[in-house]
Amino acid sequence: MALLDVSGVTLRYKTSSAVVTATERVSFTVDKSDRFVLLGPSGCGKSTLLKAVGGYMRPSEGRMTIGDREIHGPGADRMMIFQEFDQLLPWKSVLANVMFPLLTARKLSRRDAEAKARAYIEKVGLTRVVDAYPHTLSGGMKQRVAIARGMAMEPDILLMDEPFAALDALTRRTCQDELLQLWSETKFTVLFVTHSIAEAIRIGNRILLLSPHPGRVKAEVIDVDKVSNEDGSAGRLEKEIHDLLFAGEATGH
Repeated sequence: MALLDVSGVTLRYKTSSAVVTATERVSFTVDKSDRFVLLGPSGCGKSTLLKAVGGYMRPSEGRMTIGDREIHGPGADRMMIFQEFDQLLPWKSVLANVMFPLLTARKLSRRDAEAKARAYIEKVGLTRVVDAYPHTLSGGMKQRVAIARGMAMEPDILLMDEPFAALDALTRRTCQDELLQLWSETKFTVLFVTHSIAEAIRIGNRILLLSPHPGRVKAEVIDVDKVSNEDGSAGRLEKEIHDLLFAGEATGH
């Protein structure tokens, strides 16, 4: 059984002037320990789809299940990490930010929550700033705190919405490396949204390609982690994905 099953999901939302169809009959499955990437141009509904998996909106059509449970709302089995750096509580230290959802869930004592939070802060390499406040941290460090907070809850799946998009190129690469290192240690399951083909290839082992608005499945690319820069296969795959995404689109995309 797949960990996450998205079946025929159409997502619509209302604006002041219209009803917008974000995705149309999208289906895919995510298996345990997958690094599954939703890839497509801006406006294809990939972030909306991630929010729906997070339980923050209901499908107009189709259904989503995690394990054998249908998704009806947010839950501790899914933790979201956004690209915005203000997702941390500014009045709390790094340690308190990571402890916060553990204490809110009321499943651990304060002592056990602190021990778990410190362990995940160490995993993301931030032990030296455990008592610092968000305004003193760089963008990359804030994202690492958010990742530690999400992973400390030990969710079934970590939902990441373009978490490195606002970082400079060098910091983005470092954060990608750190995410992959964490995955190699714990084999957590991640559903990752990006509009960067290069990032999708670097992060994912499977990539779902979504068409421009409204988002429909164009293709799925598997065994992505078998390609490499050394033999040129990553570059060839990047071109193939680009051609798949923008086949029939106007020149200039």
